[in-house]
Amino acid sequence: MTATAFPWGRGLDRPAPAAGRQRWPGRVLPASYQRFSDCYKRLCQLQPDVTQRIHDKFVAQLQASVREEISEIKAEGNLEAVLDALDRIVEEGKDRAEPAWRPSGVPEADVRSAAVPYFLQQRDALQRRVRRQEAENRRLAEAVLAGRRQLEQLEQQARARQQAWQALHREQKELLGVLGEPE
Repeated sequence: MTATAFPWGRGLDRPAPAAGRQRWPGRVLPASYQRFSDCYKRLCQLQPDVTQRIHDKFVAQLQASVREEISEIKAEGNLEAVLDALDRIVEEGKDRAEPAWRPSGVPEADVRSAAVPYFLQQRDALQRRVRRQEAENRRLAEAVLAGRRQLEQLEQQARARQQAWQALHREQKELLGVLGEPE
């Protein structure tokens, strides 16, 4: 609220608002004037008309300030659009045969009724993800095993070639030994 929303922020010598102004519900104003006059008994006893005008001015400015704040809240929060959407939802709800959800009064049950479907959905999604990951792991494990088998075959081929080379080398030495020996 701004400082000018209260009577002490503006001149009190101005006349009270016109009689046609919007008022708070009838039961609020008399009670508020009674409390106001109780606070300023001395002024009320000396100048009741001034006290009434001050009170009327205070109430009018308070109402204007409240309306201004409500307008600002509406503008800031796009409240008009939200309220229109709420009205549409209410109108759509009138056509439904089944009753709308209402809290049971047991917070644990209410939270459970809202949270359990979400958690079940999350569990199902995680289980699907685990199954996909397990399938991927099996595929990768098979690829690793195939790679190991291929490596073993290559090692066997290398050993066979090494043995063949060693045998050839021995035969060459023997042949050189036979050919190279003087008689």
